[in-house]
Amino acid sequence: MRLRHYLKPIATLALLTASGLAGATLPPPSPAAAQAAAAKKAAADAQAAKDKQALLATMDTITSRWRSRASAQGWHTNPAVAVATPPQPPAGATAPKPGVTPPAAAQPPSKPAAAPPPMPIKSEKLGTAPPSEDVKKKP
Repeated sequence: MRLRHYLKPIATLALLTASGLAGATLPPPSPAAAQAAAAKKAAADAQAAKDKQALLATMDTITSRWRSRASAQGWHTNPAVAVATPPQPPAGATAPKPGVTPPAAAQPPSKPAAAPPPMPIKSEKLGTAPPSEDVKKKP
C-alpha cells in the first residue's frame, strides 16, 4: 500500500529528468568532422549526378528503341517533349540554406498572384444544385 505513495513522485522525477536530457543540445562538430561531412556530401552529389546521367541515357535508349519499333509497326507516336532543366547557379555561388531567405535585393520583383474567383457552392440541401438521379421522386 505504501509503495503506491512513492511511485507517483518517483515517476514524476524520472519524467522531469528525461525531459531535461531530451532538451540538451549537442556540441558543434569539430573542424575535421565538418570537413569529412562536406567531403561525403560532395561525393554523394557527384554520385547522384552520375546516376542521373546514366538514367537519362537509359531512358533515351529505351525511347529511341520504342519509337523505331512503333514507326515500323505503324503505331501513332507523339513528338518527343523537351524537358527543361533548372538553371544551374554559377560555379562560385553557394546554395541557399533551407529555411533562410535571401536578401530582398537578390530577389527579382514579382507581382502578387491574382486569387481565382471563388467557386459557387452547389448543394442539393440548399437548393442550388439539381437533385441526384438516385433520389426518390416525391409523389
